[in-house]
Amino acid sequence: MNAVDLAFTPALEQARLIRSREVSPLELVELYLERIERLNPLLGSYFTVMAEAAIATAKDQTERLLQADPSELPPFLGVPISIKDLTPVAGECCSYGLSVAKNRVAAEDAGVVTRLRQAGFVLLGKTATSEIGSTPFTEPRGFPPARNPWNPDYTPGGSSGGAAASVAAGLAAIAQGTDGGGSIRGPAFCCGLVGLKPARGRVSLAPVGDRMNGLSTDGPIARTVADAAALLDVMAGYTVGDPYWLPDPEPSFLAAVGRSPGRLRIGYTTDFSPIGAADAACTQAVLDTAKQLEALGHTVEPVQIDLNQLVEPLIAVWQTGVDVGVPWFVMGKLNRWLYWRSRKRSAGQYLTAVNQMQIAARQIVATLLPYDAALFPVFLHPTIRVGEWASLPAHKMFQNIVHWVAPSPILNATGQPGIALPTGFTETGLPIGVQLVGRPADEVTLISLAAQLEQDQPWIQHRPAIATT
Repeated sequence: MNAVDLAFTPALEQARLIRSREVSPLELVELYLERIERLNPLLGSYFTVMAEAAIATAKDQTERLLQADPSELPPFLGVPISIKDLTPVAGECCSYGLSVAKNRVAAEDAGVVTRLRQAGFVLLGKTATSEIGSTPFTEPRGFPPARNPWNPDYTPGGSSGGAAASVAAGLAAIAQGTDGGGSIRGPAFCCGLVGLKPARGRVSLAPVGDRMNGLSTDGPIARTVADAAALLDVMAGYTVGDPYWLPDPEPSFLAAVGRSPGRLRIGYTTDFSPIGAADAACTQAVLDTAKQLEALGHTVEPVQIDLNQLVEPLIAVWQTGVDVGVPWFVMGKLNRWLYWRSRKRSAGQYLTAVNQMQIAARQIVATLLPYDAALFPVFLHPTIRVGEWASLPAHKMFQNIVHWVAPSPILNATGQPGIALPTGFTETGLPIGVQLVGRPADEVTLISLAAQLEQDQPWIQHRPAIATT
């Protein structure tokens, strides 16, 4: 296997190659570090490259591999992974996309990072995020913008834009991201990847609390459904004191990949009143996937999703997330605008918005309850150019964002799981895709259905030209 093929090999297969001693953790880490050194200046996918620590870990793991019984090794021993720079890694910089915090060093690992280490992953570095994770593009002030490997003139999305770019360009085997309004699914859509937002309570937020009333969660960005499912198995689990939690599936999320979903009833829509409808390309992706699902034996029928009661309270709750304890004047114009909008609300008004959001979310879950799964666009139009909205006034930029991302934040409000899947390319050669929506706490059916679509029309053979040399 040549170096490019190895770099694009799925994480589960890399783990198998390591366990069979066909490749060593050190060889894999050195391969990715070389690619990062060569391609990251163009793509801006990493804020911080943890080269020294990654090499040290890989050397230790390579020695351990030679001495240990393979059956006793952690499942992902030696597989390189990237970590989003909203997620603390002990001893490493964690900027949250704020230029004033570039040198801020985290004192401890996030709980999800601890789980990744225990599973044997090698941490390659911290990937680029938008400022405080608030925009669906990754262009924070004081950092190079993250760029899409399929066309560097375009954004890889946000806020997990660097994470998606790292996987799409073969700069990591798999990536950890976070999703508080589409920030895993959107970048996966922009970069031709699988992005899984787990159900609320599936992944612990430990050791910190929940600042966003259940809107945000960690999740995987991967090349295959199986990789995403296996990483969710690693991430998932209760930590003492979690405000929400779900039992782990039996036997596992990965096992769902090989299980037939059966004949399902699936609702679909491309129109989200009062925001509007998806453009022609995103609508066609949904319609084509609906036909594919029907050909696989499922019943697919239209469903109406009404967001009239959800939009305003969801925005009111979500925008408070920009108040992270830093002075407003160190933020960019959009976050300044959001900050002062949120500050105009009293605590009582905020709690009223939370209540209204929850009531509207209940209504949406009830609308989808007759269906085993739903089919939505990820965003309402394909990815945008880097800097395309940078000169707009803050309020206009926010209007554009709300219209673009509308289908995705719905699931952050309802707590339902969702998975973004690539379906092809636009006429200009940019990736496009759809998202499947699961019933509450039912990632298993979602993963099984996604794997069925993937098997029917594989997409892993596609690679950006820029990353194949």
